[in-house]
Amino acid sequence: MKQLYKRYIDVVLKQSKNGSIEPLYVCWEDGRKYRIDRIISRERRASQVGGCGMRYVCLIGGQTRCIFLEKDRWFIESYQP
Repeated sequence: MKQLYKRYIDVVLKQSKNGSIEPLYVCWEDGRKYRIDRIISRERRASQVGGCGMRYVCLIGGQTRCIFLEKDRWFIESYQP
């Protein structure tokens, strides 16, 4: 099985007036931006790569990916360090 890494990312999000957060895009350092097609679930969880926070299970480009809001930073579980 491949090893997972914690990779910090930029996220474009929508924050409503009631304080709820909805991530819209995941952005890599090289400028690539991926639209989040759908949020499947949202819950407070620990990550397989260490750390914990609000986990968003998302559909991005036909793949299910987990992104986390850990305190005030976002990360994704990635197979690339």
